[in-house]
Amino acid sequence: MQTDDDTLALAAARGETSAFAVLIERQYDRLFRLCFRLTGSQADAEDLTQDICAALPGKLRSYRAEASFTTWLYRLCVNAAHDRRRRAATHARAASGWGEWELNRRAEIDDSAQAIDWLTTAMRSLPDDLRDTLALTLDDMTHAQAGEILGISEGTISWRISEAKKHLSSLRQEDRP
Repeated sequence: MQTDDDTLALAAARGETSAFAVLIERQYDRLFRLCFRLTGSQADAEDLTQDICAALPGKLRSYRAEASFTTWLYRLCVNAAHDRRRRAATHARAASGWGEWELNRRAEIDDSAQAIDWLTTAMRSLPDDLRDTLALTLDDMTHAQAGEILGISEGTISWRISEAKKHLSSLRQEDRP
């Protein structure tokens, strides 16, 4: 019989390394997919996923099984993505005014962004709240689960998805000749 993730998480929080290894094995791919949707970049998603996995043993000490482990882990992921975005924005502001070097760096970033597929690029243009909501629901989460992770109502999740669809539809129309 297979042990559920909540039980494994509580065991891992007590320092059982085998429980932690099973959790990582079960959750890594799902965590990476969510990180990819939140960042829009494979390299950033890989970095974010690794950062979360590296911090997870310490974070597990605060896990109390008040929510399912997956819900708790996804909330951790969304928070880590927000922190990464804030740091990136801070670095971008600090780097502005560096002249030619900064212009070249931004041109490289623009070239890289054009290589990302249409949906990922379009999702990056969404406001953070819509992007986070869409990223969670694209990972086969119910509206109720996404609402629990983001700390908002199921109705707000539905509204955000509707707004995201309108935005993406508008972008699709602009892209057509």
